[in-house]
Amino acid sequence: MKTVSSDDVARILVVGGGYVGMYTALRLQRTLKQELRQGTVEIVVVDPEPYMTYQPFLPEAAAGSISPRHVVVPLRQVLPHCTVVIGEVTAVRHDERKATIATLAAEESGEDHLAIGYDELVLAPGSVSRTLPIPGLADVGIGFKTVEEAIGLRNHVLGQLDIASSTRDPEVRDAALTFVFVGGGYAGVEALAELEDMARYAVRYYHNVRSEDMKWILVEATDRILPEVGAAMGRYTVRELRARNIDVRLETRLDSCEQRLVRLSDGSRFPARTVVWTAGVKPHPLVAATGLPLTDHGRLKCTAALQVDGAEHAWAAGDAAGVPDLTAPLPPTPDTPRTLCAPNAQHAVRQTKVLAENLTATLRGGRIRNYRHRYVGSVASLGLHKGVAHVYGRKLKGYPAWFMHRAYHLSRVPTVNRKAKILAEWTLAGLFKREIVSLGSLENPRAEFELAAGTGRHNETS
Repeated sequence: MKTVSSDDVARILVVGGGYVGMYTALRLQRTLKQELRQGTVEIVVVDPEPYMTYQPFLPEAAAGSISPRHVVVPLRQVLPHCTVVIGEVTAVRHDERKATIATLAAEESGEDHLAIGYDELVLAPGSVSRTLPIPGLADVGIGFKTVEEAIGLRNHVLGQLDIASSTRDPEVRDAALTFVFVGGGYAGVEALAELEDMARYAVRYYHNVRSEDMKWILVEATDRILPEVGAAMGRYTVRELRARNIDVRLETRLDSCEQRLVRLSDGSRFPARTVVWTAGVKPHPLVAATGLPLTDHGRLKCTAALQVDGAEHAWAAGDAAGVPDLTAPLPPTPDTPRTLCAPNAQHAVRQTKVLAENLTATLRGGRIRNYRHRYVGSVASLGLHKGVAHVYGRKLKGYPAWFMHRAYHLSRVPTVNRKAKILAEWTLAGLFKREIVSLGSLENPRAEFELAAGTGRHNETS
């Protein structure tokens, strides 16, 4: 195993280049500018992907309202003063201040994994989809956490319209035009609403498929959707979705989806070729493998200063961190644990600022401060020009909420250059018709060549 030591410089290892990891490294570049220039500090960012995905824009990318390339942020471009390693941290030995990384080179050539030493550790591996052992789910389910999944889902939905328009089998047609989304949180509701809006627009170009032929079903195990925007706005969202002939089923669970037959806990059964799973997330498996203290829900147990509780020189924020919410009411007894900050983007982006400042203060011998932020509200898109919002106690719906959703998330996208590109694309999209083409070949770009090479198709004959 090849080892890289951190004896010469103070090395900060950022595990994860997602929302929290990228923003933390971005802020550390600014706060430690002098040390980076002098070579006394090194920032290493490790992630399996060379980009950060801005997940709030995934539904719009799936609907074609924004180009997928604008949903991702290249790490090397925005972190020029950091060392970006494309690989996956497979083990952390914090007592030795070392982490093991499986790099792309190791996968391709069989080289030993890289063991890197560090002085300060920032754990930001994020979360993964929380699935259940439902029969058929692993075979047909589609996730919605990555840009690849968003592109694939868009291609899949448009592909189902093509199947429905070209078949004479009513069962195949019904299954192709039935779209089931499981999970009534942000991801599920926004993805369903945006894709239904896109599909309803697309069917005007199909001579034998009408919008009323499609069946869009939202399955939620609890009695409400979008709990982040409040009960009243959640009920309004249900009414809006049902007004668009979207079947919202509350207090209902997915029992199975084998052989393209969906069974729900309310006893209903129907054919479906599309099952999208957005029913929650859980901390990345690496979190449990570190051996560091965890909360009851499997998140890293942190102090209000974003340090891992009981582990010096280890920091965490975002989905993987259980950070006390100092704005919440005090617990009734000293033995009762404090309420934790919700694992959402609003807390995450603010936590990265405090984390970077505290880490900088630690390296310079300064004082650290606690993270404190009162949740100001939430916004959600329900398709083009439609949305809901509950911000600073004010409730908005329709176009104002949709506009606020776009404005808020545009303000959170890193770099002025990327903000300008997204704004320009939105402006142009308002002047032209939507694109409804499916580029399914993107998911397997060598399929045509493999077919030709294997069967002689299109080959010249002598």
